[in-house]
Amino acid sequence: MNDKKKKNGGKGTAVGNALRFLVKQGKTISPKILEVAGNITGIDSLKELGGLISGDKQIAQVDKDLLLRELDYDMQLEQEITKRWIADANSDSWMSKNIRPMTLAFLLICMFIFIMLDSSLEGFKIALEWIDLLKSLLITAVGGYFIIRGGEKMVNKYKQK
Repeated sequence: MNDKKKKNGGKGTAVGNALRFLVKQGKTISPKILEVAGNITGIDSLKELGGLISGDKQIAQVDKDLLLRELDYDMQLEQEITKRWIADANSDSWMSKNIRPMTLAFLLICMFIFIMLDSSLEGFKIALEWIDLLKSLLITAVGGYFIIRGGEKMVNKYKQK
């Protein structure tokens, strides 16, 4: 696994970092486990990864225990984020209900302005660091907004049944 492939250039998941550590130590990790770990998108992916780790015959028990503890930590983080977003959605505050769409709109407007300035003004140059930052923010905001909105709608439909 490559350190440069941490999701969105961030710190990576705890279980992903533990897997990278084990690979650097020369431990053999199943390609399927590495593939699933590289595509974690939420709690369901973490559960799938946990099942693969638990059932793997090549990983030593002490390494499995480490990976499963890190996986539990990642799952707790995901659950806390979801709880926070649900609390925001259930709040009576206009700001907490609308901060995600306003943030998303702001980031998209900034991206549009940067693109227009870059294409229309000769010599206009945006530093690569700002482009990387904006790209990471947009990926996180767009992905988070639409994934969580979809999740909220599914939860509401499930509660109605």
